[in-house]
Amino acid sequence: MFRFGHIGRRIGLNSVEHDRSAPVDGRSHVVGATEPDLKDVTIPQLFRETLDAFGDREALVFSETGLRLTYREFDERIDQCAAGLLALGLQKGDRVGIWSPNRFEWVLTQFATARIGAILVNINPAYRLSELQHALHKVGCKALIAAPVFKSSNYVDMLCELLPELASAKPGALRAASLPELRHVIVMSAEPGAGMMPFDDLAKLGGADERAQLEVIDATLTPQEPINIQFTSGTTGLPKGATLSHFNIVNNARFVTDRIDMTDADTLVIPVPLYHCFGMVMGVLGAVSKGARIVFPGEAFDPVQTLDATEAERATALYGVPTMFVAMLQELGNRSRDLSSLRTGIMAGAPCPIEVMNRVGSEMHMSEVTICYGMTETSPVSFQSFTNDPVDKRCETVGRIHPHLEVKLIDESGETVPVGERGEICTKGYSVMTGYWGDEEATGKSIRDGWMHTGDLGVFDELGFCSIVGRVKDMIIRGGENIFPREIEEFLIRHPAVSEAQVFGVPDDKLGEVVCAWIIEKPGSALAAEEIRAFCKGQIAHYKVPKHVRVVAELPMTITGKPQKFVMSERMQDMLAKEAE
Repeated sequence: MFRFGHIGRRIGLNSVEHDRSAPVDGRSHVVGATEPDLKDVTIPQLFRETLDAFGDREALVFSETGLRLTYREFDERIDQCAAGLLALGLQKGDRVGIWSPNRFEWVLTQFATARIGAILVNINPAYRLSELQHALHKVGCKALIAAPVFKSSNYVDMLCELLPELASAKPGALRAASLPELRHVIVMSAEPGAGMMPFDDLAKLGGADERAQLEVIDATLTPQEPINIQFTSGTTGLPKGATLSHFNIVNNARFVTDRIDMTDADTLVIPVPLYHCFGMVMGVLGAVSKGARIVFPGEAFDPVQTLDATEAERATALYGVPTMFVAMLQELGNRSRDLSSLRTGIMAGAPCPIEVMNRVGSEMHMSEVTICYGMTETSPVSFQSFTNDPVDKRCETVGRIHPHLEVKLIDESGETVPVGERGEICTKGYSVMTGYWGDEEATGKSIRDGWMHTGDLGVFDELGFCSIVGRVKDMIIRGGENIFPREIEEFLIRHPAVSEAQVFGVPDDKLGEVVCAWIIEKPGSALAAEEIRAFCKGQIAHYKVPKHVRVVAELPMTITGKPQKFVMSERMQDMLAKEAE
């Protein structure tokens, strides 16, 4: 789930779009505007439109490395990379994983894979071995493109551990027991190691034949075909691959940036991760749809880098989660910057306190920041506020419905609830994913009669503003990361001393929620809480490692034997409060 900030068209509460999106007959059912029209184009077609209009404009700026490219220069790099992928034997429909922080190679791969119709598979940079293997195996990746290292993660070392066959394999000829479909490991390094290929070699592989093939392939691409897989915990179990088409993400990118009034005159700073829809779809693809300039301050968020880049590039728009904006406000207290060029942005990942919204407006000149709501499975945004909505509406709600979408709130029996009552948010329209890759059962449970059942609880007011009031299921949202407890529980149960494990969220002032685990140990064991955290470290993503662990004698259950996680959360909060006294 996202909550964002935005700057957009000057449309107020009594606008035509508002009138179209207000609930009808007192029921919690809204329909978005039918303008502007949906675009029935692929990502390469969208890029070509921008290239034709703004080819000599600067497109990409990577502040940390100093790399700058115009749209025309970027286009040439895309074709070089795409031809190289073809030379490796990759074809339309093949899955290509990308495991990296925010780097030029990430953005280049995003458009090069789309150029040949290969499906880009986003891998969270925080993933560890078990998560990486699950993701690559689930969708049958034929190639993996990875950074060499990021923060505490040495990707090359982890790949060598997961794929010992690399030591004796020729690049491009991998045959690994753990990932039988993987053939190519491509690393963003001049000397990646045995069995791996340097990323820069891709530009040298393709010749005239591959360049000619690009045009042939282009004619075969259709907007409805899948082009991106993003892993999400969905509603149950291990992460599932939400599969998105050109049509899904091209149009969502357009509408998100429409509402922030983005044009080719804008410069957008993206410190949020590319592996997530926020960075890849709403950020890069949204900016490209308008011919805007995109600035990446660094590989990961740093308040100093982000503010310095914003000032230096005279940026007009900035994306981030609330904690990022809080960190930037704190940094401005240490050293002021000239941010007078800023006017807009999107704030996402958690509710935005009114005080923070007001300070972002006054101290960062972003008076038109707004909020969004959505999920990966809906490409992602369904609701977004307008730039001139009142501050309370931009903090207490997630705005109003996007164009060409339909949303209803339903009760447990599937009936649409009255305005003012809470119900599960169900979304229908162009943005709903094609499904979970290779999982018809999970897809069928989530998408019924065209409606995506989000699992989130919302409330509409009479103007069509939506407030998020909870979740039907147990998803934990930690600093904008969606975490499903069962995945962690299934990992914890592997510990030889663990008999049962229950994972749930508890409130946290900084991150919104943090992960907590209650453990029942096996008879005869003497399990310490820190031992559980050590067991997790390096095996699952850092944000999934429980911050709080308690070894308990029993778990609160219903009469039918189901764990009562809300009871556990309440008791844990009481424990933490007492410990803090």
